[in-house]
Amino acid sequence: MGIVRALKGASRTLLDFALPARCGGCGTIVDYVDSFCTDCWRQIEWLGAGGCTICGLPLQSTDAEMCAACLARPPRLARMRAAVAYGDISRAIAIRLKHGRKVALARTMARYMAPLVAETEEDRILIPVPLHRGRLWKRGFNQSAIVARELSRRLRTPLALDALKRVKSTPPLKGLNMLQRRRTVSGAFRVNPKVNIRGRAVILVDDVLTTGSTAEACARALHRAGVARVELVSWARVIRPTRIV
Repeated sequence: MGIVRALKGASRTLLDFALPARCGGCGTIVDYVDSFCTDCWRQIEWLGAGGCTICGLPLQSTDAEMCAACLARPPRLARMRAAVAYGDISRAIAIRLKHGRKVALARTMARYMAPLVAETEEDRILIPVPLHRGRLWKRGFNQSAIVARELSRRLRTPLALDALKRVKSTPPLKGLNMLQRRRTVSGAFRVNPKVNIRGRAVILVDDVLTTGSTAEACARALHRAGVARVELVSWARVIRPTRIV
């Protein structure tokens, strides 16, 4: 495995050297691989590790450590973080990966997501938010799994692609309110009994976080399977409800 990993790394380095690095947002040639040009960088709202200590929602003009929503109803996810706010550029990147098959963008996304994964001594494992087999068959791949694979490489953290299954095909959540979303995804996920995750700290990986209903449903299934802790890291998150898609 070590030799295979080394060969893959060498091939990737040669490819990066042969092809010019391009901005993940607009495609302009830039100095570094998996980076952005100055114009795109300025248009992106970077979130970082601040905000609500649980969900990461930006807290402006307040000394509070938690947002009102987490105080009123603590989520099953111990921590949620996203690299950027959902906007024109971050949305375009997610769509190009999901529907345009621009899989190289997963490296760009993972580069900025990796620093948001909390350092811990716990036995942790990365698990992508799964697609139902019907949707996976139509699309051909799970974008969250591709990002998770890049994160696994960067963080040197184990990855379990098949630990969590989506056993219920759910309709698109666009246009649904929070309660409707929760009901729609209720019971949609199940832990694979062949994968031992009991007592481990799980880091869920997704491309876009909207209301968190899907992630909460995943966390519910994982906790039932006996995991010690569930966190979520995503590329982008919706800050303003009007931007939910």
